[in-house]
Amino acid sequence: MSDARYIDIPGSGTHELPPLLLNSLADYAPARDVPDLASVMPEAEDMLAVSDATEEVLERRRFELAVELAERYKGLRMQWQWGDSILEWIRQCEITFEGADGLRQLLHPDVWPHASRSSFVTLLEEKHVATPGVPLERAVGLRLTFRQPPPIGCFSNQFLLYLNSTVADTAYRTWSHLVPEALMLLPPHRFHFEVVNIGN
Repeated sequence: MSDARYIDIPGSGTHELPPLLLNSLADYAPARDVPDLASVMPEAEDMLAVSDATEEVLERRRFELAVELAERYKGLRMQWQWGDSILEWIRQCEITFEGADGLRQLLHPDVWPHASRSSFVTLLEEKHVATPGVPLERAVGLRLTFRQPPPIGCFSNQFLLYLNSTVADTAYRTWSHLVPEALMLLPPHRFHFEVVNIGN
């Protein structure tokens, strides 16, 4: 299999990479940070437009918005967790590359996390790693943006509803395009690794 998009790796064997370890959100989510509806109700209240609706209707709208904000936050935390696991996996892959003669020259030292390491994210996509509705690039973008998953109180309702995907996509795109030359991808047929969920 020869494709100009892929890095030319000496030999024809398959290289074993470290497993991608998916950490449990419990490692990052103290009980006080898990949103309950009361904690997001003020944000929901702020989103309601002035209306002549009855108090019962307004209360139902507040509740529905609070549920939506809490769910968006939970989704953001899950994506962040995937991104954190992926960046740690990339770090482990770098160590593996450094120890293999045929791979050592493929990675050039730079400030970590290296922009050229987005090839590993593409490798995950090309190996069809199953993700429960988590866009990998967005997950890595969130992790690049936030060192730790911030508590819900740090986010505006507009961020949770409209902006978080845009911020994450922009962060990933900026990071992955810092490499001046055209990105050379890792040929998926030359690498093998396991995905292990250690959170269960």
